[in-house]
Amino acid sequence: MSGAGFLLAVNFLIAQCFFMFFLAVAARSRNRVAARWFAGSFAVASLSAIFEFLIAYVPPVRLWALLAFASMLAGMFMLRIGIGHLYNLKTSRTALAGIYLCFVALGSLIYDLPRGTLQHALPYQAPFAVALGMSAWAAWRAPVKSFVDRALVVLLVATSLHFILKGFAAVFAGAGATAKDYLSSPFALVSQSTGAVLIVAVGLMLLCVLVLEIVADEKVNAEVDLLSGLCNRRGFDNRVDALMAQSAPHSIVICDLDRFKSVNDTYGHEGGDAAIRAFGEMLKAASPEGALVARIGGEEFVLFLPRTGKEAALLFAHALRATRAVSPVPGLPQGVRVTASFGVAEIGQNEPLRFAMRRADDALYAAKNAGRDCVREAEPPAVVLHAVKQAS
Repeated sequence: MSGAGFLLAVNFLIAQCFFMFFLAVAARSRNRVAARWFAGSFAVASLSAIFEFLIAYVPPVRLWALLAFASMLAGMFMLRIGIGHLYNLKTSRTALAGIYLCFVALGSLIYDLPRGTLQHALPYQAPFAVALGMSAWAAWRAPVKSFVDRALVVLLVATSLHFILKGFAAVFAGAGATAKDYLSSPFALVSQSTGAVLIVAVGLMLLCVLVLEIVADEKVNAEVDLLSGLCNRRGFDNRVDALMAQSAPHSIVICDLDRFKSVNDTYGHEGGDAAIRAFGEMLKAASPEGALVARIGGEEFVLFLPRTGKEAALLFAHALRATRAVSPVPGLPQGVRVTASFGVAEIGQNEPLRFAMRRADDALYAAKNAGRDCVREAEPPAVVLHAVKQAS
């Protein structure tokens, strides 16, 4: 086997590996359709390696040569469709199919032209350059572009231009007098070696885009309480510091569903889940823009209200209490009402957040002791801080 033949086999195996990688990623990615198109792209394009081998050893040569050209080009057009799905871009598959068929017809028309000439080499390589150029343009049009997305655009442009350069390389290096001579020509070694590098580079960059999205999704999922749809304690802790850095005043509201155990005992865990879900939806809908809402315990919730003083926070808590007191809970009998109690604290200047949350929590317990379904204001921070200092 020649050096070019060995590289052809290596390229085929690399493409098959990426085919399996993309199928594996598709099982976890929210862009599973794009990942499947990428998998198909590498699988179909890899068929050209098989056809290239058949050209050298099995007639009819013309058929295998056209199939090698068509399969590689089909893989690149599938890549373009996958990128459209990846970036949520409108893609006319009919138009792409029409362009593809025109290029395949072009490949058939130039087959008998003298090889090793620009007359044949440039029209042969141009469809590949155009197909990858369309993918680069689609990626460039993406509304939100990260560094990896921009790197993908640069790589696709470079790969597209490389096919134009290959047209000139075929002339200067010598591509053989016939299609059957390709594997033993000097140009084949150049073509397959650069192809191996670019296959790996494009495949890894696409995998990088998909895997980074999976990692981002997993991070979000780890910070979201699935039942209420709000942040969990981790999500709250990871986000609250940035809000604390904004100009004061800030306030904390801690709330807790009343007699939640009796809801579970009477209506089962499904009834309890319905109450938590309804309360979470109410908090999310009622909270002002910029507020941070989280479920931090079984039936306990916290709201961080940036740039909000004590008076506004108390009014907001009273409105939440009144709304919850009269609102039905989907999934529970119509006449059943699940109320909530609230503790409100304004965060003092330079006061640690955990101290303010402790004061709000104490106010919540005061609301519970006062008969539930009410709002209580926390002790001023100076009093609490003084008490902590005395205790230490």
